[in-house]
Amino acid sequence: MIRINLLPHRELARAARRRQFNLLLGIAVAAGALIVVLGHSVIAARQSTQEARNAFLDQEIAKLDGQIGEIKKIREQTQALLERKQVVETLQSNRTEVVHLFDQMIRLLPDGLYLKSFKQAGDVVTISGYTQSSARVSTLMRNLDNSPWFEAANLVEIKAATVNNLRANEFVLSVKQSRQQPDDANDKGGKA
Repeated sequence: MIRINLLPHRELARAARRRQFNLLLGIAVAAGALIVVLGHSVIAARQSTQEARNAFLDQEIAKLDGQIGEIKKIREQTQALLERKQVVETLQSNRTEVVHLFDQMIRLLPDGLYLKSFKQAGDVVTISGYTQSSARVSTLMRNLDNSPWFEAANLVEIKAATVNNLRANEFVLSVKQSRQQPDDANDKGGKA
């Protein structure tokens, strides 16, 4: 006997396939949404971790900038101290020069010559004063040239003047101070 199936088996199979398709579609959409959410959360976590690292690096850079500023201040202070030390050393090495300078001036001044001013700018000494005759100025210049402490005496000006109702000559001359060692100066200074 031949059996005939009158049930709509094709429609049932089609409905079963549609349900299976919808179920797989829902699972795929849910899996896609889950992957997107997981990817977003992983990226957000990495981004927040990187932002934390950047904030830490910014803090460390700020600390290092502060330390660099302190180092610059210390270097400036060190440089200032070195400059002060250099000035003190220069003053220490040159402090006897003034004594020798005045000592030599007293020894080299001829009689009848009076100083009005004595100025020093670097190595150049400017001397001004009064004398009874211009020959005494030339004697002073010769004495300065022969001294170990002075060189290159140069007469700037000599003119007639009246001092205390007496006729005199007013002079201005410049001379270069030569740097000497104190031991050499004592030997040569005694001879002058």
